[in-house]
Amino acid sequence: MALVTLGCARNEVDSEELAGRLAGDGYELVDDAEGADAVLVNTCGFIESAKKDSVDAILAATDSGAEVIAVGCLAERYGVELAGALPEATVLGFDDYAAIGDRLDDVLTGRPLVPHSPRDRRTLLPISPAQRTAAVAAGRVGEGAAPAIPGHDWLKRRRLAGGPTAAVKLASGCDRRCAFCAIPTFRGAFISRPPAEVLAEARWLAGQGVTELVLVSENSTSYGKDAGDLRSLEKLLPELTAVPGIARVRVAYLQPAEMRPGLLEILAGTPGIAPYFDLSFQHSSPGLLRRMRRFGGTEDFLGIIERARALAPAAGFRTNVILGFPGETEADVAELERFLTAGRLDAVGVFGYSDEEATEAIGLPGKLDQDEIDARVRRITDLVEELTAQRAEERIGEPVEVLLTDDLSATEGPGTWGGHAAHQDPDADGSTTVSQVPAGAVAGQLVHAEVVATDGVDLVARAAEPALAAAGR
Repeated sequence: MALVTLGCARNEVDSEELAGRLAGDGYELVDDAEGADAVLVNTCGFIESAKKDSVDAILAATDSGAEVIAVGCLAERYGVELAGALPEATVLGFDDYAAIGDRLDDVLTGRPLVPHSPRDRRTLLPISPAQRTAAVAAGRVGEGAAPAIPGHDWLKRRRLAGGPTAAVKLASGCDRRCAFCAIPTFRGAFISRPPAEVLAEARWLAGQGVTELVLVSENSTSYGKDAGDLRSLEKLLPELTAVPGIARVRVAYLQPAEMRPGLLEILAGTPGIAPYFDLSFQHSSPGLLRRMRRFGGTEDFLGIIERARALAPAAGFRTNVILGFPGETEADVAELERFLTAGRLDAVGVFGYSDEEATEAIGLPGKLDQDEIDARVRRITDLVEELTAQRAEERIGEPVEVLLTDDLSATEGPGTWGGHAAHQDPDADGSTTVSQVPAGAVAGQLVHAEVVATDGVDLVARAAEPALAAAGR
């Protein structure tokens, strides 16, 4: 069978757990849907464009002639409705993951399956946060103590992409109530994984050749809050850097309103942790942010960036912003432009607002025409492309530590490698090409280099002396 993954790094972890479960049940995993008996499509259901991409992937899979099974956020969120719209596919929910091999066997042998009726997964945890965490730690998932939590069973995980970087889930779900976001309704309440479990998975991944861990969740700054310890992440990070074979740890999906001074200091000043701040700003106009049920504004956000840069001048910053939220004015857009210009961020994702079922925003007045939303997206996208290219140029002459991923010697000349610096997420923030890398370098190794040129947000660097850090530190 073949497995297709859409969406974020969290979904990629879920897919690797599904792959491990299927392999454990005797299924052979193949890369190409052509010739496969079945194709499992792990969908994304975050925003309208992601939903469309997921539906397109399901339809494309049906062209292969294989049985098609839709799982993931879109399948969980819509269940029976999606099954009715796409009778070509079998739709499964998160609670089917623990028995995914049995469900696939049902599909291949023609046994009928009833698509699930979606529920608000925030209501599926009628026990205290501490009890929830204990239930997950004790392995009672799916037995009534807690619902299925995809991507938390690392013992069943099987790597699909390979390479020296891998995502690790800190938690699942979200307890925030942003007016535009439906994720809590289908991912459920926030549940942290026990630190010992995260560390065990890190050691397992190191044994698989991984040297950089990317910690992911819906809100990484909340890690440990449900278990009563808001400093859990600050305690866990140094322990992860001490795992033999791990050269670098980065944290994704940080909530600005929860950016504690102690966490900022750990991220900016701990050897082995990338000084990288993936901050979910979403906008910077204070009034509009309140309407979004969020906090802060331009001055607050610039303050976070300033404090981080005081500790780590070369720190990396990325964010996402939403244009066209109901009630957004021209003054709000101008305020966002002011923030982006002053913030000097390395990477910015720009999205247009779209109505999402089960959110507060769908009922708000002040909706903008789609043409106006599109125009604002283009306007901010153009600005961001200019600003991030300028920020990359500011890095010329800077020392960087590049994690090597691709040997480009055959096409770009001996000693040339592709990789990413500490301020670049492996999948989202551009890349760094390094020349004059000494012979003997291997993928996953850190190389000391100096930035000599740029190509948009991508960097061009030259290995410095001494160039090579020990593989996996």
